[in-house]
Order: sequence, then C-alpha cells, then structure tokens
Amino acid sequence: MPAVTEKDQNNGVAITNQIIINVGLNSQKLPVQIKWQADGHPIPGEKDAKAMLMALWDEQQKTSLRIDLWTKEMQVREMQHFIFQTVYTMADTLQKATNDPETAAEMREFANNMAKKWDLFVKRT
Repeated sequence: MPAVTEKDQNNGVAITNQIIINVGLNSQKLPVQIKWQADGHPIPGEKDAKAMLMALWDEQQKTSLRIDLWTKEMQVREMQHFIFQTVYTMADTLQKATNDPETAAEMREFANNMAKKWDLFVKRT
C-alpha cells in the first residue's frame, strides 16, 4: 500500500490562497464600502468594488449560499452591465463544469437579450 502523503490527507490540497473581503456598513447596516484582496492577484493590495455577488455551494444542505451586496454609489447602468457580464460568464462556467454547450448557449442568449433590452451594446458608426 502506498504511503499517505500530507497532500492526500488534506483532500489533495497542495497550497492555499486567501481571498479577503471587507465590507464597511453605515449606521443602518447597509454597505457603503467594499474592499477586497487576493493572494496571487496581479495587482497586490486592497482594491475597491461597488458590488459583489458571491455564491457558495453548501454540500450538506444541497443549496447555494449567497451574499449579494452593492454600495449606494453603484449606478443602475453599472448594475445592468455587472449583471449582464455575470450571467454571460456563468454560461462559460456551466459549459466548462458540465460539458453542456446547449444550455450555456441559451444562457448567453438570455444575457444578450437583457443587454439589448437595456441598450448596453455600444453602437459604432
């Protein structure tokens, strides 16, 4: 029987990276500041954000846990772009994770329809 390595004992984890998110709240406990940093990011240090959408899969409950936050500085137009880009790139994740190009294409079409409705595409003359 082969020896059990430290890597095997940690579910195959060879290294860990840390993502830190700091949310500043006002007196009504609404987000007014979002800052984040991540190990290995090409731009070191803390970075500002106006919005974040985070989903984690709870293996035991078989459900997603979500944290959706945005500051009052996040403009409607920015949120529309943010949602469009998020849905569009979620299609890439779905295709990569499930090898389901048909559903991924439907998600991209849905995202593109939102973008058209919101007039997000730049018109070039």
